[in-house]
Amino acid sequence: MTSPNDHLAALRKSYERAELDEVHSAANPLQQFERWLGEAIDAKVPEPNAMTLATVGSDLRPSTRIVLIKGYDARGIVWYTNYLSRKGQELAGNPYGALQFHWVELERVVRIEGRVEKADAAESDAYFASRPLDSRIGAWASPQSEVISGREVLVKNAAVAAARYLLAPPRPPHWGGYRLVPERWEFWQGRKSRLHDRLHYRQDADGWLRERLAP
Repeated sequence: MTSPNDHLAALRKSYERAELDEVHSAANPLQQFERWLGEAIDAKVPEPNAMTLATVGSDLRPSTRIVLIKGYDARGIVWYTNYLSRKGQELAGNPYGALQFHWVELERVVRIEGRVEKADAAESDAYFASRPLDSRIGAWASPQSEVISGREVLVKNAAVAAARYLLAPPRPPHWGGYRLVPERWEFWQGRKSRLHDRLHYRQDADGWLRERLAP
């Protein structure tokens, strides 16, 4: 029986779905992102809102995890989580992060880097109130990233929170939104022969500067 490792060198894919050039891309990266996100949603790719979040701890070691985008505008990209989690603690010590979307079916990647700040309380309250009841209870039940003895800890915590708050659990003080304020964007479109299209946007004195990167 062969292992997956035996097949890795032979795995190949030719990227031929689309192209990305300076003429047809948006001058503003947020507009380009909105265009591509809309196309990912319209194409019904699995979880088009899923993005990898990278942070760096005090030991200078990076870590990544998947989070879900819950909003975007000129201020930045928003997601919600437990502030006491590993990512929350790392962002408290080093408020810079990176996000990456990978829409495999469209052969596209978007990378975003910048400073991370907490969303204001009213914004977090409004989103928390819109969540399903089970999710609101879960925010109270899970001591995210902490070691627990078993799943029964979560079940017990959820039962206690449900009995305490019934149908109206408030937003926990340790839970809320983060916003990454973009300083750099990159849009990657897979192309044939590994000659991929990469457009990089960075801020300068006049706004956003768009540059092509070699693949």
